[in-house]
Amino acid sequence: STLPQTPSISTEPKSSRSTWRFLSWPFGSSKEGNSPTTAKVVDTTQPAPGDVGAPSQTCQLLDDDTDLAEEPPIETKTIDTSTYVIAVFARNFYRFKMCGLVLAFLINFLLLFFRVNQLTPNEAITQGFLTAPGNDTDDEVFDDVLEFITMAESLAYLSLLIRISALLHSMLAFASLVAYYCLKVPLVIFQREKDISRMLEFDGAWIIDPPEDGNLRNHWDKLVLSTKSFPNTYWDKFVKKKVRNKYAEQYDYDEITGLLGMQEQEVPGIPNDSLVATGTQTVTKSTWLPTFISNFDFQYAVWKWGVIFTDNSFLYLVGYFLTSVIGNFNYFFFACHLIDVAVSFKTLATILQSVTHNGKQLVLTVMLTCITIYLYTVIAFNFFRKFYVKEDEGEKDFKCLDMLTCFVFHLHTGLRAGGGIGDEIDSPDGDEYEVYRILFDITFFFFVIVILLAIIQGLIIDAFGELRDKLEQVKEDLESKCFICGIGREYFDKMPHGFEQHVEKEHNFANYMFFLMHLLNKPDTEFTGQETYVWELYQQRCWDFFPVGDCFRKQYESELQA
Repeated sequence: STLPQTPSISTEPKSSRSTWRFLSWPFGSSKEGNSPTTAKVVDTTQPAPGDVGAPSQTCQLLDDDTDLAEEPPIETKTIDTSTYVIAVFARNFYRFKMCGLVLAFLINFLLLFFRVNQLTPNEAITQGFLTAPGNDTDDEVFDDVLEFITMAESLAYLSLLIRISALLHSMLAFASLVAYYCLKVPLVIFQREKDISRMLEFDGAWIIDPPEDGNLRNHWDKLVLSTKSFPNTYWDKFVKKKVRNKYAEQYDYDEITGLLGMQEQEVPGIPNDSLVATGTQTVTKSTWLPTFISNFDFQYAVWKWGVIFTDNSFLYLVGYFLTSVIGNFNYFFFACHLIDVAVSFKTLATILQSVTHNGKQLVLTVMLTCITIYLYTVIAFNFFRKFYVKEDEGEKDFKCLDMLTCFVFHLHTGLRAGGGIGDEIDSPDGDEYEVYRILFDITFFFFVIVILLAIIQGLIIDAFGELRDKLEQVKEDLESKCFICGIGREYFDKMPHGFEQHVEKEHNFANYMFFLMHLLNKPDTEFTGQETYVWELYQQRCWDFFPVGDCFRKQYESELQA
């Protein structure tokens, strides 16, 4: 219905306990034609005691400049400054790294304009490179030439630019370190707590089998089990209680309680039955220390920082920042920051991983190479010393007069020679040891150059190919198969856009993740039958609830065939 052009004004008495609702409606102009008018609908929905009749509505003509009602105050939310700053750093972590990489390239580009200036000490003192000697020394004329690395005189204005760039790079390096602490460190701590909790719950670690002497990580993780803050970031806050209930029948209850730090402490005025010791909260005695100190878990903090300082990415950023700070005193240290290209881009990171992928085998092969070269050094030192003599401008340089010099010569020169050590020493033609020298040179070339160096190269190349094949296989599987059911694209593409619709609507991986997070945050007493089934399987780390090899389309086709 529409409002009438000339609304009537009700004369009914308004209730003293009325709820007002306002509707603004333009009517054009008033009688005077000066200002537009609006209609106000008043709804009296809660009559006061003693009122008779149903709630009534009135409509009044009001000018626009008349206040319809007093505006309710707008609630303003205060922003926590520290939280906001942490969020800013966390969101811009990758921007900080990329800007630092750009500045590193700029600084190294400016380093190309540095040159070596050869000056006498007197000239160096005049130009400010050296400090003038005191008055008590005799004035001397120095003839020695000193070398100084400086910017070319025609480009001296670039010195200010490189200094500013170095300072900015140090600031960005520090910002990247803080951003990593805000963004990635909580994930590192969460992952470590998750691993500890699962090892406790499913493997009975530290309860069934104590950690081995050489396993420093398990010994360090044992430190956090008895803390009141553990688990802090892991979602299952009752993991200690579950572990104790699970293994209490087979192992000593008190030992498990002591290991997990769940001892019940007596508090004056509080009965022991009311003590709460779930692993996350424990009633403790009051101390003379301030509250913020007595409530601070120093043992958990020590464990946490131990985990942080063993994180390779954090250590890399610490070294990155320290190198940047030193670079302000010697700009050539910024050349180290160019290596960050291989870390920032995944394609180049695969190349670095190819070296570390078979790291143990690579180190052992290098060790075997050094041992083999040492054996040849022993033979050369005892029988072929006379062939290791180099003449330079009439002066003889003996390369095998002592074992250390002889070993370094074989390792440095013989390993790099294309034909082995025989290319770098005197020829044995006509010598009485000619046959033995020939065997010595050939076997060194065959075992060291042909076999051992080829093995080292093969390990690196094979690792690179293996990593590349894995990445391509994962990419191919994600593009050609459904991650949830594993059915191939060709089955769904019988219909237009069938595969895309399936992975986005029917088997969206994110929906399964959201469902698991829903179960983790929902009380188990409120589970439905389906949620209980999935939760029990998840507790056992059994993934049978995933519809592997099945989907709605297959079910529909089966029904049609039936």
